[in-house]
Amino acid sequence: MNFYTAAVLLGLAYSAMALGIFLSLRIFRIPDITTDGSFTLGGAVTAVLLSHFSLNPFLALPVVIIAGALTGIATGVIHTQLKIHPLLAGIIVMTGLYSISLGIMGRSNIPLISTGSIFGAIPFAGSLNQWMVLSGFAVILITLLVFVLKTDFGIAMRATGDNEQMAIASGVNAQRMKITGLAIANALTSISGYLVVQYQGFTDINMGIGIVISGLAAVIIGESLIRLIKSSNLLFHAVAVVAGSILFRMILAMALTSGVNPNYLKLITALIVLAVVALTGFIKEEKK
Repeated sequence: MNFYTAAVLLGLAYSAMALGIFLSLRIFRIPDITTDGSFTLGGAVTAVLLSHFSLNPFLALPVVIIAGALTGIATGVIHTQLKIHPLLAGIIVMTGLYSISLGIMGRSNIPLISTGSIFGAIPFAGSLNQWMVLSGFAVILITLLVFVLKTDFGIAMRATGDNEQMAIASGVNAQRMKITGLAIANALTSISGYLVVQYQGFTDINMGIGIVISGLAAVIIGESLIRLIKSSNLLFHAVAVVAGSILFRMILAMALTSGVNPNYLKLITALIVLAVVALTGFIKEEKK
């Protein structure tokens, strides 16, 4: 049972990244591969600030958010100003971030065994500490994201994703909206790196490789849940994405407890995403 508990907690820790991918992929229709790099960068910055500078975990969070936002800005500028396809722009930034993260860390991994963490913020909670912190982060991020998307600025961002030409005709600066959206998306992703590193007690330079697939799986599973309840409410969509992140980690946990070799974890991840996408497409065809 502890194995499944850990899966749920990891799902909550990864939910910020899932929300970031939801923003870039579903709001702006941009397949942003920067996620792999910004996730690792968030973990690298967190580990260095906590282990080398003994910084309070709460004070490290704004630095992590800024670092993640800068990666999104870089991708957005390359895409909008240099007229490079967003997928290629993300790959370029992600590739560069590998070296940047390694340079920040100074080595390939950093243990955080004897450092403080955000999970010590509520000492009286005992074993519920991790639940309260991770659940609190998920609730706060969902609330903030939905609030932003419902403001005039957020509506302009959504309009840019739905119909860029129409948004431009209405006076919206589409380029600025894309850059801002990618900045927010990657800031969310870096928060996931911040949480995961503290939860698992170490950071590794390869921790972000292929992580975008996990976020994509969470978004797709969340969209499947939305179709079941047949709701177009933005809040329900955000909650469903977080639920999708948790369900995805639960599926991986079930696969591992059934005796699957952990070496095949990435393959299992790819197959799960493939199965969910294929099933979703099949259901759409049936409804037609």
